[in-house]
Amino acid sequence: MSGKQWMKNRTPFLMTNLLCMAALCGFLLLGGNTPDTVVFILIIWILILCIGLFISYFSAKRRSDRLLGMAEELEERYLIPEVLEKPKRAEDQVYWQMLKMAERSMLEQVENGRRERNEYREYIEQWIHEIKTPITAIRLLCDNNRSDLTREIMGEVEKITQYTEQTLYYARSENTQNDYLIREIRLLDVIHDAVADNKYLLMQNQVVLELPREEIYICSDEKWLRFILDQLIVNAVKYRSEKPMIRFLTEDMGEYVTLSVQDNGIGIEAADLPRVFEKGFTGQNGRNVLHSTGLGLYLCRKLCDKLGIRIRIESAVREPAKEQRSGTKVTLTFYLNHLIHQVQD
Repeated sequence: MSGKQWMKNRTPFLMTNLLCMAALCGFLLLGGNTPDTVVFILIIWILILCIGLFISYFSAKRRSDRLLGMAEELEERYLIPEVLEKPKRAEDQVYWQMLKMAERSMLEQVENGRRERNEYREYIEQWIHEIKTPITAIRLLCDNNRSDLTREIMGEVEKITQYTEQTLYYARSENTQNDYLIREIRLLDVIHDAVADNKYLLMQNQVVLELPREEIYICSDEKWLRFILDQLIVNAVKYRSEKPMIRFLTEDMGEYVTLSVQDNGIGIEAADLPRVFEKGFTGQNGRNVLHSTGLGLYLCRKLCDKLGIRIRIESAVREPAKEQRSGTKVTLTFYLNHLIHQVQD
């Protein structure tokens, strides 16, 4: 709160005091009091006035700072009227009532927006579940009629499945707390399942895989982690080199567990690297490759934050003047595993 503005608001009060002082001086002098007596009374008046203004200002400032601090801590700022005390002055109560009316209106809008988002999410989920039925039928037909053509069809079906799954998980990503189950899982099983999800895509592009053999267990949600790996595999294939390779590396560091997905693809430009987790960002590579949505890594980052997983990305682009390998490496670090075991011990 500005002291200058506070004093400006007290101008009528100060002017009233000055007029009263002038009137009192005239009355005392006309009554036969000496000038010294009048000056003494004025000094006492001014001292009392200054002390009162000083106490009033710092009391108001402390109250204002306390309210601002409470407002800063609120996630939903439209709930500020809930932390405000009902003022005693009648003119202040008018503004307080206006704030309460604005709060009720905002609460109604927030509730309507939340209801519309839930309805939209439910519609998307229902639509995706409906479209999965013909996709499953196409898979069965292709599995029962193996040929070069059906393998190409299965590759395209996997792409459709990836996009539908991405849409479904995007719709659910705001409420992951209602849709995940943290338990101990075998990391190698999740990697194998993610590879199986994309087997035709990997075969179609002749991708060489290197899988880990370590028996490492972590505590996480298997479904969401599998989705994250699906996105990383699809990205590795989408931005592949002439002889694509994907390497999965796992390591138990005692305090934490790491899982790295490394490829030898075209790499990411250094200028684009800090922004790869932004929603809708495709970068230079995305502009050169069709069907890039900019949602894959964004969802990976968002889900990792929800699950307590740290995600880190490194990449290099091959330069003709330098003998340097290109490729991208995404590392997931699981800390929750160590914390749960500490509690159990």
